[in-house]
Amino acid sequence: MAQMTMIQAITDALRIELKNDENVLVFGEDVGQNGGVFRATEGLQDQFGEDRVFDTPLAESGIGGLAFGLAMQGFRPVPEIQFFGFVYEAMDAISGQIARIRYRSGGTQNAPITIRSPFGGGVHTPELHADSLEGLMAQQPGLKVVIPSTPYDAKGLLLASIRDNDPVVFLEHMKLYRSFRAEVPEEEYTIELGKADVKREGSDVTLVAYGAMVHSCLKAAEELEKDGIQAEVIDLRTVMPIDFETVLKSVEKTNRVVVVQEAQRQAGMASHIIAEIQEKAILHLEAPVLRVAAPDTVYAFTQAEEVWLPNYNDIIERVNQVINF
Repeated sequence: MAQMTMIQAITDALRIELKNDENVLVFGEDVGQNGGVFRATEGLQDQFGEDRVFDTPLAESGIGGLAFGLAMQGFRPVPEIQFFGFVYEAMDAISGQIARIRYRSGGTQNAPITIRSPFGGGVHTPELHADSLEGLMAQQPGLKVVIPSTPYDAKGLLLASIRDNDPVVFLEHMKLYRSFRAEVPEEEYTIELGKADVKREGSDVTLVAYGAMVHSCLKAAEELEKDGIQAEVIDLRTVMPIDFETVLKSVEKTNRVVVVQEAQRQAGMASHIIAEIQEKAILHLEAPVLRVAAPDTVYAFTQAEEVWLPNYNDIIERVNQVINF
């Protein structure tokens, strides 16, 4: 196995699918010769040519419309929204066209589109660049929403997303791009969409998270272990659809749950997850399901970012509340 960062694993997945399927097209702002703002597509245009990997104008609405049109002509587009905070310009194409086409056509047409985009805080980006908008996507029927937390997951999930016949929004947390390396198989493999992963076994409380917050949960679990609390950490990996089977199995074992997200309390996926847990497993709960989230404000400017974002200490505080309820 090779040691890869998340960005290298993503590039590797794109290279594999461009090689495997001539209908796969990669496009977006500066993804060609420049290799993308984070170099996720570095070297791909040289290898596969300008007809397969190409730049678009700085217009997300055009990127969304182009992706939909190409999908209707038999291609498998992999467009990049340079930062996900700019997705609003493409919402008509995504929600009004891409997400609906299979239903609208009675199952005769699909939109096998994988929309890649970086998001997430902790790296001091300008305004609109770090917003967590996964909840907005997950509330649109017809879309799958994937958020990997490790290089291994990123490669396997991206390959599965590109091969999926339904549209996928594939969100990549910027802080995880180069923050660590991990073992990733050099050959191709896929990870089933809609299947969570238990990143750490535990018996006293279940921590449910996705993206960068998975690592905050793992750090919190290490600290909690010093006090004799064994926390189980579940990485959803796919936030639509959600693998509630794995979540509920853990809840039945630990009887206490904290749901963790980077998004604001009113946004993200925590509210949906909590509602499902309390509908389906309330008799297994020994305490209310609590959550860790950012405040219900516009994303803070960089000077206040570290104060605004949830961290592992916030998780520990919530865990102690459910343990001592």
